[in-house]
Parts: sequence; C-alpha cells; structure tokens
Amino acid sequence: MFYHRGSGSTGKGRRLLRFAATGVIHLIVLFQIYEVYAQTTGWEEVFFGANRAFKAGAYQKAIEGYQQLADSGHENGHLYYNLGNAHFRANQLGQAILNYERALLLIPRDADLNFNVRHARDMMKDPVIESPSFVHQTFFWLNSVTLGELFWTFAVLNALLWGALLTRLFHRGEWNYYLSLILAIFWLIASISFGLKWYGAATDDRAVILEKEVNILAGPDVNDTVLFKLHEGSIVHMERSEDGWLLVSLPDKKRGWIQAEAVGRIKPGDSGALRRISSNLQDGRSTLGSRKHGISF
Repeated sequence: MFYHRGSGSTGKGRRLLRFAATGVIHLIVLFQIYEVYAQTTGWEEVFFGANRAFKAGAYQKAIEGYQQLADSGHENGHLYYNLGNAHFRANQLGQAILNYERALLLIPRDADLNFNVRHARDMMKDPVIESPSFVHQTFFWLNSVTLGELFWTFAVLNALLWGALLTRLFHRGEWNYYLSLILAIFWLIASISFGLKWYGAATDDRAVILEKEVNILAGPDVNDTVLFKLHEGSIVHMERSEDGWLLVSLPDKKRGWIQAEAVGRIKPGDSGALRRISSNLQDGRSTLGSRKHGISF
C-alpha cells in the first residue's frame, strides 16, 4: 500500500519555524535578563553615588539619590537609615525622624539606628511620649521584630506542629504528646503576635511634622483659631482628611487641623501590610542594604 508523507520542503519549513521560534524565545529571555541586570546596576550606581555624596558632605545630593530609590519602590531599612542621616546632616530634623521611623519598621534592632533615633528625639521641641498600650506591654517583643520575621516564625511553627500531630497518628508516645503541646503553645503565641503586628501595620496612621513650626487650627481653614503649635519631628496620628487638610491628634488627647503638606506619613505607600510583608522578607538581601552610614556624635 502506498502512503503519501508529504513533501520534504514542508518538513524543512516546520523545522525552520521551530528554530526561529526558539531563537525568538531565547532573545526575549536574554533581553529580560539584560533589562534586570541594567536596572540592578542602575540601582547600585545611584545608591553608591549617594553614599559618595554623603561622605563628601554633599548632603542634598545624597538626599536626592536616596529619595530617588525610595520613590521608585526600593523600600529597605538601610536605605531609609541613610536617608535619615542625610536629612539630619542637612538640619532637616522632621525629615530625619520620618525616615528613621520608616527604617525602624524594617530594621528595628539595628543599634546605630536606635542610637540616632534617640538622639534625634532629644532634639525635638515637643517631646510628647506615647505610653505603650496594654497589648504592647503584654506582647513586648512586637516592636523588636518585623512583620516578615513573625510571618516566617509562624510558618515554621505551623509546619512543625502539623508534623508532630501527623506523627502522633502513627506513633503515640509521651514525648510526642508534650512536644505537640509545647509547639501548640508557641504556635498560638506566634499567630497572635503575627495578627497584632499585621493589624498594627495595616492601621498605622502616624505622621511626622516636617516644617519648623506649624499652627494647629480649630478647623480646616487658615483663618480658624490657632489651638496650639507643633514643631518639626513631632509625631501625630491622622484621623481624617478634608480638602488638603488633616485632622490630627496627639497622645495627650490634643487635636486639631493642619495642612496636609506639612506632614509626612510614616508608612510609605498605600499598599498596606501585604506590601510590608514582601519588603520585610527581602530586607537584608537587597543590594541597597549593603552599606549604611552612621552619625558620630
């Protein structure tokens, strides 16, 4: 019986098409790799350029470099730390405290950062101290860990607990019982801590006064009564906004209206706690975190 298999040119054409498609795919992959490399190189150039400017005393140039990286989404504790240092050297206390507070969200146990934060706060004219809540007194470690660290702690304990429970299905022993009990206790503590930290990050409404001195008014109008004054570096809580004005409050229950451009919100961006989780998980692995500059007093 005779079977028709088609012409050789058709098979050759298909092979050429497959070869061309494979070549296009390789070119696309190479282009993407090059683009990522170019972007990474660009970040490093800007970061180390800002570092050189800081060492040379060109603090405004350093601020521009660090701010460029922060505005492009490269949230990193060491980046905010350097940006705070540059603002501090430029005698911009409000901006310095703002970026120190942002850095504390990402690297809360950094010794140099905590030293600089304490020194900057000592220079504030309105040192209103917020007393820790009952929750933060009970879960006293919350301010010393990041949301990402709590997430991984919870994830590991969850895996260990389920592993121990599954093991008990096949081997029931006294040691397995106590191990499951201990893991369950730590799992509960970790889950509550993670939930509290997540809620705190999602509802963080703190802001820093950026101007040398601002009037806190009785209403959202420049002609309203001046209730009191605040100075740069003061931390307030934002309650609501209205036509370019913010209703803010202090821990001592004082409250009033202020123009929105006079403050900077500590929590950067508007993507909430999920973005913070991703940032914390990557913190320390970014090339931006490879160097930081401290302040010597």
